[in-house]
Amino acid sequence: MASPLEHYVNTVRTMSAAGNFRDLVEYLNESVELLTRNINILDNVLETLDKQNHSLGFLYVIATKLNEIQQNEDPEPILKLVKEFVTLCNGEQVRNAPQNYFDLFHNYTNLLVKRKLNTTQGIPILTIAIEKIQLMESQLTPLHADLCQLCLCSKIFKPALHFLDIDITTIASSEEHQDATTKYFLLYYYYGGMVYTAVKNYDRALYFFEVAISTPATAMSHIMLESYKKYILVSLILRGKQITIPKYSPQVITRFIKPLSQHYHELSNVYINNGSPDAVRSVMTKYQETFIRDNNMGLVKQVLSTLYKKKIQRLTKTFLTLSLSDVASRASLSGPAEAEKYILNMIKSGEIFAVINQKDGMVIFHDDPEKYNTPNMYLKIQEDMNKVIELNKKITKMEEKIMLTPMFVKKSTLPESAVDDKGYPSEACE
Repeated sequence: MASPLEHYVNTVRTMSAAGNFRDLVEYLNESVELLTRNINILDNVLETLDKQNHSLGFLYVIATKLNEIQQNEDPEPILKLVKEFVTLCNGEQVRNAPQNYFDLFHNYTNLLVKRKLNTTQGIPILTIAIEKIQLMESQLTPLHADLCQLCLCSKIFKPALHFLDIDITTIASSEEHQDATTKYFLLYYYYGGMVYTAVKNYDRALYFFEVAISTPATAMSHIMLESYKKYILVSLILRGKQITIPKYSPQVITRFIKPLSQHYHELSNVYINNGSPDAVRSVMTKYQETFIRDNNMGLVKQVLSTLYKKKIQRLTKTFLTLSLSDVASRASLSGPAEAEKYILNMIKSGEIFAVINQKDGMVIFHDDPEKYNTPNMYLKIQEDMNKVIELNKKITKMEEKIMLTPMFVKKSTLPESAVDDKGYPSEACE
């Protein structure tokens, strides 16, 4: 082992034992070039370091190895190293170098996705990585987006939903890399919206896409644009209309996003103003290439499907019984078989309440049986009330914290004339 690397190992051991992690991170940042130059013998360094006791030193070495991996190089050894590291590393140590830790798992995720490896193997790794770096379960990290991406690639959504269902109160970020933090914040809400769309939780999906497009920005990102396209489609599926973006959305979004998504607006206008399945199908065919390129064709087909469902739902308010042939005719479906398929799916999802008599092909529509007087309903209401109470407590704590920040104190003590149009102290008062 070359003497500079011997010095690296000795310094990592000494500073780790002393608990001097802040100075150790400074030294490690200066040693990145050294590690890169000696990429071929870094395995010797890893053999002399302990994953738990020397987590920071180990982190920088495997991050360098992963960052410098060649296209024709077998990825299995480094994937195994990352797995062993995240299982054994000391969370307290790695929190002193959050950006390097995040970059390691960003590169790990990219390796799995770009090389089309088994992305399922990365899901438990990212889950552990998030839990190791988090200070609390409601803290958002840049790794949340990577986990959602792997779950989408694997079509295994439960691990992502475990994190997505927790409302975010704080964000873990690196002060030196704010742009990267913003990128992964947007990706979390974009991928999260896609996960919720995949499991047909459209209400939550719409919220996630809304956060992505209403995040403060001075320029529009591609992530925001793609979120907006899905926002239009999900709002049509969920509400049967296009929901306008929030008024507090950045001006650059409200000004430029509509011209860049004209095909989606045309689909929305035909859906709302015409309401004819044939007209919607015509727009689908006209812009099929665009919808396929954006990977939104599946959602567009669901938009068309909701038109048929709306027609069937209107029938339940007019008729008590109706033949499958009449349902097909009145809902513009191809025949009784398709009508039966739609009705069964709607019964299963609780969108209508009905029974199909297979003997005579008649559908009997019922009213909603829920009377809101069962013990289960009482428990649900109690749980929802507890959530609201907890949310109110969190908001109160956040408000108290904001009121103690220097910026807020300065602003609240200044006269109105000394504050600019955005509510910040003007330059004259600096």
